[in-house]
Amino acid sequence: MSEPSTIKINEVEYARKDSSKNNEGPIKIVVVDRGFVYVGRLQLSTNFILLTDARNIRVWGTTNGLGGLVSGPTAKTKLDLVGIVQIPMRAVISIIDTDQSEWKTII
Repeated sequence: MSEPSTIKINEVEYARKDSSKNNEGPIKIVVVDRGFVYVGRLQLSTNFILLTDARNIRVWGTTNGLGGLVSGPTAKTKLDLVGIVQIPMRAVISIIDTDQSEWKTII
């Protein structure tokens, strides 16, 4: 018998934590006010950015600033798993494109 991928409780369906990688949306670096920097799969709405499979970039680990992470993390980069982050548009400082193939092994 196979493991179920979802379960329903009180008419709400929940997905297994280990099946949360969704591969939807481009991988972007998002700089947010108060010094937060995230990387994850971006989905835009009117008032919010939703990042899934998100990581907080705690230490850049680059020699040329944040732009050095466009082509993927370095050996010194420190990423903390966050999962899903909803960011109000008013808090977004910048959104940086990334080399998708270099981040796909992590995100």
